[in-house]
Amino acid sequence: MEVVIRPDALSAARLAARLVADALRAKPRLVLGLATGRTMERVYAELARLHTDEGLDFSLCRTFNLDEYVGLSPTDPHSYRAYMNAHLFDRVNIDKRNTHVPNGMAADLPAECHAYEAAIKGCGGIDLQLLGIGSDGHIGFNEPLSALRSRTREIALAPSTLAQNAALFGGDTGRVPRRALTMGVGTIIEASRILMLVTGESKAAVLAKAVEGPITSMISASALQFHAQCRVIVDEEAAQLLEGKDHYRWIFANEPEWVPYQGA
Repeated sequence: MEVVIRPDALSAARLAARLVADALRAKPRLVLGLATGRTMERVYAELARLHTDEGLDFSLCRTFNLDEYVGLSPTDPHSYRAYMNAHLFDRVNIDKRNTHVPNGMAADLPAECHAYEAAIKGCGGIDLQLLGIGSDGHIGFNEPLSALRSRTREIALAPSTLAQNAALFGGDTGRVPRRALTMGVGTIIEASRILMLVTGESKAAVLAKAVEGPITSMISASALQFHAQCRVIVDEEAAQLLEGKDHYRWIFANEPEWVPYQGA
């Protein structure tokens, strides 16, 4: 695991977008795992800008989203399919037939989850998985006590997740769907590379637990410590409780692989 600290949320998001863009340029048929949420909006805005201004080509890219609410149709403005269309897919030249979001309206949800896993394998697995982190340390919707080898499945959302996501439903926790489909922790960590973006003071405590604490199913993001190709991009506010922050800054300033990104 590598941790990179940037001065603020905008520069952290821009660095994350540059890493995604460089992966796409190196492999036009990239299989990209995508996340939603407010943290990702700056990343998708920057990717859309790179498409418009620099011709970043998404035409052969294939994508798989982490999760979707159960009971919301793809046309519901609160669905993650609608989110992805608005923030990225409608703004770049991606073929939407190559974009995949779990179907929360499926008549047979276990079958939908099985098919989603099969579709990922059919594309050769995920090359680069983009992640955020929940206030309780979840990745995807893998709430506390999710098995670290779990696969795509239906799950009940924790109260902390409902509260965190209420802002997207007019601030009303009661309007947030109670269940979701999510890639499992085991599914996520099978990605060849992982890029997690964490910003804001409110995430500082859980980030420190996930990155530097023990590996535990109570904090599903802690499983990323097992991954050999995981980069965690954070801003100063999120990094304030990291014990190794001076070391992380030294690595970013001195490792040759990071030289092209130091002005990001």
